[in-house]
Amino acid sequence: MGKPVVAVVGRPNVGKSTLFNKLVGKRLSIVEDTPGVTRDRIYAECEWRSRTFMLVDTGGIEPASDDVILTQMRRQAEVAVERADVIILVTDLRSGVTATDSDVAAMLQKCGKPVVLCVNKCDTVGEPPAEFYEFYNLGLGDPIAVSAAHGHGTGDLLDAVFSYFGEDDGEDYEEGDIKVAVIGKPNVGKSSLINRLAGEERVIVSDIAGTTRDAVDTVVENQNGKFVFIDTAGLRKKSKVTGNIERYSALRSFMAVDRADVCVIVIDALEGFTEQDSKVAGYAHEQGKGCIVAVNKWDAVEKDTHTMSEYRKKLENDFSFMSYVPFIFISAKTGQRTDKLFELIKYVSDQNAMRISTGMLNDLLAAATARVQPPSDKGKRLKIYYMTQPSTKPPTFVAFVNRAELFHFSYQRYLENQIRETFGLEGTPIRFVIRQRDEKK
Repeated sequence: MGKPVVAVVGRPNVGKSTLFNKLVGKRLSIVEDTPGVTRDRIYAECEWRSRTFMLVDTGGIEPASDDVILTQMRRQAEVAVERADVIILVTDLRSGVTATDSDVAAMLQKCGKPVVLCVNKCDTVGEPPAEFYEFYNLGLGDPIAVSAAHGHGTGDLLDAVFSYFGEDDGEDYEEGDIKVAVIGKPNVGKSSLINRLAGEERVIVSDIAGTTRDAVDTVVENQNGKFVFIDTAGLRKKSKVTGNIERYSALRSFMAVDRADVCVIVIDALEGFTEQDSKVAGYAHEQGKGCIVAVNKWDAVEKDTHTMSEYRKKLENDFSFMSYVPFIFISAKTGQRTDKLFELIKYVSDQNAMRISTGMLNDLLAAATARVQPPSDKGKRLKIYYMTQPSTKPPTFVAFVNRAELFHFSYQRYLENQIRETFGLEGTPIRFVIRQRDEKK
């Protein structure tokens, strides 16, 4: 279920990250200027021979430690062995087989997982040098000569990885099933909520933060449809993630968001909104998922007639970068409003998949531009010729204009508000793609 996971392991300075970026096809940035978005990306989606898999750079999950390199390498390998489906062991042609390489290779042989041996920095084209054959001594089968810097041999490496993938049965879910990722910080009640929705003890519940180590699926079917709930390990601040297993749990949480149609962001009503909540929500927003904020433990809050409206106003300010997101106040413990969550998830899923006809879009565009003129600069005014929606999940609109640089963010926001006011699209982000077209055409 889900995509295969391929872990890239190796001691420092063998070129793991360079290989990772080459296979993914881009350099993954660490920080992005979008509010609330975390880009601590230690994994990325990769495709080869029409098969998609998740590639993990274990260099990103080394714990801060004064231990020797061998110990760090063993910890990386242990995590990779526990969770990955295929492991790529990266070695360095220039330094030859080291004691660390031998120790890790011996450990990987015992794990029972498929291991592909990559000999990096084979930068010359043609037959590999004599030193290359030394890597047969690691006992991991035929090594593959690769130059991560130049891209030589990466196709052979991916072919070897691909050979270990099982049959691609896809997920055992039907087209209309709604996949829901329940995400949030540890100990906010995610597992309790899923148990309440499922009507039985399907997920381990404990007051100890971090009980849920992996993402598991719970299928619930009722009058609203069929829902697949993905429970995930809670996400914490990096300084508090000390163990490799927890770092990999955070990775699984991000992968759960990637699998989901709708993300339910669970917040502790007593603790309120935190920076970590904004990071989780920001990632779901960035991925274009339908989103709902569920304020859990509402039964434990002392209330008067204005409590909910005041709390909602505060949340609207906290989630200003996701102004479209709906809020629901629930209690997983008592079941308060949890039945309404199904209806809201179905509604948001439909909004995320909504398609608007080109004719209706351009009628709206004509009315909106007549009401508020497009911006101008140095006597040149923005012209929006027409708009169309090529895709959904999230709804994406392409605007054909005379000069792309005149299409300011503020005017995009104005058009987004007009679209939402007319068509709804509650709970889903909207994407705009600007295409410049020669006026003579």
